[in-house]
Amino acid sequence: MTARAAVILAAGQGTRMKSATPKVLHKVGGRTMLDWVIDVAQDLGCEKIVVVIAADAQAVAAHVTARLGSDAIAVQDPPLGTGHAVMAAKAALAGFQGDVVVNYADGPTLTAADIEPLFHLRAAGADVAVLGFEARDPTPYGRLILGAGDKLERIVETKEANPEELKVKACNSRVLAAPAPLLFDLLSQVRNDNAKGEYYLTDVVGLANAAGKSARVAFAPEEAFMGVNSQAELAAAEAAFQDRRRAELMAAGVTMTAPQTVYLSADTQIAGGAVIEPFVVFGPGVTVETGAVIRAFSHLEGAVVRAGALVGPYARLRPGADIGEDAHIGNFVEVKKVAVGKGAKANHLSYLGDGTIGAGANIGAGTIFCNYDGFDKWETHVGEGAFIGSNTALVAPVTVGAGAYTGSGSVITKPVSADALAFERSNQVEKAGWAARFRQRKLAERAARKAKS
Repeated sequence: MTARAAVILAAGQGTRMKSATPKVLHKVGGRTMLDWVIDVAQDLGCEKIVVVIAADAQAVAAHVTARLGSDAIAVQDPPLGTGHAVMAAKAALAGFQGDVVVNYADGPTLTAADIEPLFHLRAAGADVAVLGFEARDPTPYGRLILGAGDKLERIVETKEANPEELKVKACNSRVLAAPAPLLFDLLSQVRNDNAKGEYYLTDVVGLANAAGKSARVAFAPEEAFMGVNSQAELAAAEAAFQDRRRAELMAAGVTMTAPQTVYLSADTQIAGGAVIEPFVVFGPGVTVETGAVIRAFSHLEGAVVRAGALVGPYARLRPGADIGEDAHIGNFVEVKKVAVGKGAKANHLSYLGDGTIGAGANIGAGTIFCNYDGFDKWETHVGEGAFIGSNTALVAPVTVGAGAYTGSGSVITKPVSADALAFERSNQVEKAGWAARFRQRKLAERAARKAKS
């Protein structure tokens, strides 16, 4: 297979987003748009990936460096159009003789499968391969002017198109592939004598034909092309991702009673046989095994839910929560960085942070793992089969042994031995008749105030 490289254009200013966050770092499915596009390049087998950024895009540069290294960055300065942006990547691809695909960092819905046909065209002899689509409303897009078969004669930008060309519904996706030497040779010939005064990448098609080279088109569904330039378009891309991912999970056997209310992340893993009730949100890093039930209005992030476990309703699982097989985490229970053993239960109104809960243990309503002293986090360990009475405060670091009990309302600060009962309460004091005398006194005071007024 011919070697492949990708140039990802990420230098747009994104002013229509009206956000301090750079456009390409906005997220779809909890993952930045730029990462989605890098994923596509890697899925295509690109051995080199170059991301073209603006001169002042420090946040984007840091993101690219963390993922691909600083060698993957090319800077476009000043911004003079898409052709100029691709030329900015020339130095980073010095010596590369394979095929280059040009893609855009604001197109998170386009997949490797959508782009792969470009390389098929290249293998079949096309010098330049362009990805297009048939638009229901072609008004905003550049038009693909086709000859016989799939021959592409030229691409005309909307502002440059004549009335006949504007009737064409075959539209340019902006994505193309060509051999690196040819691509950069053609780009060196591009001129900016157009309505915008920019160097258009699309001009390479006409230049290729003029040089006796061949240009061909591959088509993908219009729905694959959702460029994001505003918050509304970002929301539309998010909705498209959610719809697609829900459909994939249901096809794999996941039950969703109201799928349109379930929100997923790019890396959410849910096994067939799991049940997801309405209004559940999955943040990044969640795995749900078969037979588990996530009940309504729960929020999960960075958590594992083992087979047969029951979570919710109104539960919150934070990073590090590991809910064991057949365990129960009930309403208004928050779990953070705690491994909950098989069959353990925490059914009501508890905070469980940092530690472990043994198999079969029961955590009473109102239990708190007091894990933070204002500076450091400490762990609480509850043994197998232990019973934690309601409204127990377990002050970490502390261990409750297997089979031990704590009395309701206790503040446990010391280790509890296995099978022991630990409780900590002040003595109850009863003052006979106090309540009646109190009421009489307060009623008399109220009557006196009314008499004065």
